Order: sequence, then structure tokens, then C-alpha cells
Amino acid sequence: MPVLLVVENPREWTLTIPGTEIVPAREYLTDRRFVEMRRAKVFNLCRTYAYQSVGYYVSLLAAARGHRPLPSVTTVQDLRQSAVIRIVSEGVEALVQRALADIEAERFEVSIYFGRNLAQRYDRLCQALFDYFPVPLMRAEFVRADQWRLQSLRPIAFDDIPDSHHEFVIARAQRFFTRPSAPTPKPGRYDLAILVDPNEVDAPSNERAIQRFVRAAEKLGMEAWTIGRDDFGRVAEYDALFIRETTYVNHHTYRFARRAEAEGLVVIDDPVSIERCTNKVYQAEIFERHGIDHPRTLVVHRDNRAEVGAALGFPCVLKRPDSSFSAGVVKARDEAELGHHLDDFFRKSELVVAQEFVPSSFDWRVGVLDGCPLYGCKYHMARGHWQIQQVRDENRRHYGKVDTVAIADVPAAAVDLAVRAAALIGDGLYGVDIKETEDRFLVIEVNDNPNIEAGYEDEVLKDELYLAVMRTFLARLERRGRHEERSGRERRAGTAPI
Repeated sequence: MPVLLVVENPREWTLTIPGTEIVPAREYLTDRRFVEMRRAKVFNLCRTYAYQSVGYYVSLLAAARGHRPLPSVTTVQDLRQSAVIRIVSEGVEALVQRALADIEAERFEVSIYFGRNLAQRYDRLCQALFDYFPVPLMRAEFVRADQWRLQSLRPIAFDDIPDSHHEFVIARAQRFFTRPSAPTPKPGRYDLAILVDPNEVDAPSNERAIQRFVRAAEKLGMEAWTIGRDDFGRVAEYDALFIRETTYVNHHTYRFARRAEAEGLVVIDDPVSIERCTNKVYQAEIFERHGIDHPRTLVVHRDNRAEVGAALGFPCVLKRPDSSFSAGVVKARDEAELGHHLDDFFRKSELVVAQEFVPSSFDWRVGVLDGCPLYGCKYHMARGHWQIQQVRDENRRHYGKVDTVAIADVPAAAVDLAVRAAALIGDGLYGVDIKETEDRFLVIEVNDNPNIEAGYEDEVLKDELYLAVMRTFLARLERRGRHEERSGRERRAGTAPI
């Protein structure tokens, strides 16, 4: 399997590591060779992994291409969350106190190269931190008050590595690149938290729908409560988390999902689904790679922006990678509008998605749960507008009509396409948007956190829609319970792996 070391400026990377290829980050993002490469280990050594930076997209698109990125986007986001750092600090507290017991300074930094430090006495601590945050090169800062605590973890660039450490870094990298991959351990009844924001304009479920979810949970023997963003510290009190706020990666919804997953909860929407569904660049890559019919698409960067008009024609549609609810999606009628919109989008993201414009009077929405079709709707375009939603101002929206139909009445080809597209994201709850043309169906996008509102999506299935979602939670909780019970028996019998 090829081993790629992706760096922003290869001239600054002077280490030669046998069996690896040094790849400029922009080349990895834009060169067709890497899009078509079937398998690869990608070590992302960019200077920064800030949201929507070059480093961020290296890890994101590596995952879309079926490569093995280190760090993953999940790890990248965790590094930015002070709450996650605090949780980790508590988890390694004993190691920290032992490792730093003889340090007299008030602050101390430890460099971590593929899970190790030059000084062997810090190895266990470095490995523990690397297990939480698998980043190739990073630095941990500790501060002491009454005792030592982890203050920060940050990735470091090659320039930050002292010359005297280079030989050690090469040895660690070679050993790491040739080691077999270890399986990731899974975090280890029936209390369900539903995360909501009563003030959200574009909330995926209205109050009546939330109450129906609560009643459905109760019918199945579970207890359900609504929680808000201020309840982050209470997540571990529950067995499952159902997110009914619009999700974003740079957002508390993602932090809730990550914390819940780390605590062993059953989670919908899970962090990976949030990452994949909230980025249109990822979906463009994965649809292309797996032969999912979709509008002609071009991932646009500063070097190929002049190709958009010739490739897609006008009008065309531009999408900010993390756009949702028609926000961050614009139509360019000519080169002038295209240039204006691209300039605006590039201020926030290194990459932009451009698609051919496929006019239609409605979009199919197919709800998919656990890999099976659940409900179908026709979302009509807002009157006089080309999207299903027209934003009037910060608090006002104008929507098109919603026709809910039995899943059996949705064209079979559309249902099949929706299920295949959703399977590329995960096994959660998704809403797949599909355009119907004269001769085919085209996936526009797969959404996590799809709308389920009383009076709309539930018009056909009624209470059965809410029960179906709750049954999925119950089934996963029971599977988890059986696994934990079996593991407990093995531990008591002395047969569990150590």
C-alpha cells in the first residue's frame, strides 16, 4: 500500500524516509492520480488542520477516496475542542503526575512523534495521548498549579522539530509505517436524550414531532427527555442521544455527538455522518468514486476556477461545502456572477462545489434508516424560486409545498439510488435529495439530521414513523447490552482478551 506524506511545502521537508512519497498538499487535493488511487496511507503533515484549510481537506478527501488518513477529520476536530482536551486530561491524570513528578518548572512541553518522545520516561504518557489524538507530530503543554494538568495539544510543523530530533523522527516514522493496524476499540438502558434548540428557525423537527418521538420511546419501554446545548456535561447520564438540531462540524452538535460516542452512547447523528453529510466536497468525491448518478460536478479551487463555465455551462450552482437548508447555495448566471460568488466563497473555504443546474419543479426526498427506505416526500420549489426554501430574512423562510407519499409510490429507481447513496455515509438516519429528469434520477446530496415534522413527513406513516426511529435506538441498545453482558461473563470466567 502506498505511503504518502502530504506536506504543504515539500522543500521544507528535508527528511528522507524509505518507502514513502512526499506529496504537496494541493497536488493531493487536485491531481487526478490521487483521486483514482485505490488504497493509500496518508500521513497529513500540513502546518494546520484548521476548519476548511488545506490540511483539513487532505484528511477529509483521503477518507472520501478510501485512503487511510492520519489524523482523521474526527481527530482534527477533537484537537480544537477544549472540552475534549479536559476529558482526556482527566483520563491520563495519573500518567501525567507520574511522568512529570520530578519537573520543577511551572510549565512543561512534550513533543510527541508518532506516539513517542526521545525520553523513554515519557513514552507511556505520549502513547496515551496519541491513542486519544492520533496525530503524527504534535506537542503537549502541561501547567502546574497544585498538580500538573494538560493545558493544550497542538499539531506541529516540520520547522518545529529540532535538528537533533530528526534521526529519532525518521526511526519512529519507519517503525510506525510498517506496523500492522490495530482494531479501534469500541466504547463501552434505555434513557434517551433528544438534543433540541427551541429557538432554531430551521429546526429539523417541530415541537409536536419531538413529543411524538418522546411518546414512541415510552411505548417501547424507554424514557426520553429533551436537552439543550447547556447540558453537555450531562451527556454521560443517558444511554442514547438523538440530535434534533441542525448539525455542523464547527458546532456544539458535533461536540455532543463526539462526547456521546466517546461515552459509549448510541448516537444519531453520529460524528462520522455529521462530517460526511455537512461537506459537499466529500460527497462529490464519494459519489464519483462509487458511480452514484449525480449532476455534473466540479470541485473548484483557486487554480481551476477558470474551468467552471466551460465544464458546466450557465447557469450553474455553487455550494459552500458546509451549506444547508439552501443557505450557502447560489446560482451563477454568467462569468461575472460566477467570479463574484467564488471570490466570496474562497474567503471561507479552500474548496467549493460547482454543479450543473438541473431545473425541476420538485425534489424527491427519501428518508433512509439503518440502510432501509423509510418515507418519501416531494419537496416542491418555493413559489417563484429555484430552491425548496427561500430565505426572506434571518427569521423568515418561504417554503414550497410538501407532498408525502408512501415509499411504495416513490419510483423504485429513486429509492434504490437513495439507499445506495446513504450506504456510503453510514447506517444512521438520512434524507436523500434526488432530482428526477426525463431519463434518470440524480442524487443532489445526502443529509444527516433530516426533517421529520408533524404534519409533513409523518402524513403517511403517522406514529409508525416515530416508532421506527425509536425501534432502531432500542435494537442498538439491546445489541450493546448483549455485547457488554457477554464481555462481563468472559471477564468473570477469565476468557476475555487482555
